[in-house]
Amino acid sequence: MLTVTRFCARDGGRAALAQTVTWVYLPFAARGPGTPPPAIDEDYATIPIEGSPETRPAGEHPDLNLAIRGYVAVDALRGLVDYGGATDPHAPQLVGLLGRAPDVRGTFQVYDWDWGRMARGAPIASPPVTLITLAAGRNAIVRVPDSGRTIGDGYQVLVLYGDTERITLKYTREDNVVEGYTLHLEGVRVAPELLDLYRRADDAGRGRLPALRAGQALGWASGEAVGVAIRDQGSFLDPRSRKDWWRGY
Repeated sequence: MLTVTRFCARDGGRAALAQTVTWVYLPFAARGPGTPPPAIDEDYATIPIEGSPETRPAGEHPDLNLAIRGYVAVDALRGLVDYGGATDPHAPQLVGLLGRAPDVRGTFQVYDWDWGRMARGAPIASPPVTLITLAAGRNAIVRVPDSGRTIGDGYQVLVLYGDTERITLKYTREDNVVEGYTLHLEGVRVAPELLDLYRRADDAGRGRLPALRAGQALGWASGEAVGVAIRDQGSFLDPRSRKDWWRGY
């Protein structure tokens, strides 16, 4: 600690003002490295796709890489909503992503795609929400939601696209989003072994792609929330739908 007393004149020098200034020196405490993420001990494998592989580069494909389309925040209910109509018993149950009740932090609309111009269109207005963010602790393990139906050898999804911050899963064996459910996950740091396997399969022509089982760990939340968009036969649906993706909640 250092104390300094300063004197200054005022009123034409007829009075003196004493001012004491004190500096306190604190020990420097450097922040150590962050807590490492929990280990993921998984064996990843590829299986043959059905039909023809996608020929357009996956990273540039607006149906595989959601970053090409993008999305915009909208003011909508941050919670589950109730829709009428039938329910598919094999719809993926999104509680399996993080193993917790839904805590919706943000609502968004994915942009439509103009295939004629090969350019982004307007935000998809129906349904009113096509992507949500779910609260997740940083480095929380993200897992494959269960649909109750396999695509062969006990697997439930193919990895159609993977990058350092996002992954696209398909609940059938075609290398496209035309049939069945597709799940886009944002803000997910894909497990390095899985990402490496996907990139090697992509380089080899996509005749085989990585396959994952229900509940299998695929990576970690890279921040405080994970983005989720879900599609059926190519159409974006509302991921807040209780009867479809959050039964029992």
